[in-house]
Amino acid sequence: MGSFSIWHWLVVLVIVMLVFGTKKLRNIGQDLGGAVKGFKEGIKEADKPAEGDQDRIANEKTIDAEVREKSDKVNS
Repeated sequence: MGSFSIWHWLVVLVIVMLVFGTKKLRNIGQDLGGAVKGFKEGIKEADKPAEGDQDRIANEKTIDAEVREKSDKVNS
């Protein structure tokens, strides 16, 4: 019960090519590659804060104040 030799894998590869055909295998490879690329881009986007989040963070650090005119009169 050892591992398969190179000849076993070659026979399996030939059978798979006969069953599915090279065009289908190429399309499956392209689809899989596109899925992996999309997954990597999604991970990179998840690490970056969104534009709305940046505005929210900037607003949290901003102090809102109201300006009033200074009056010499003292309210009694």
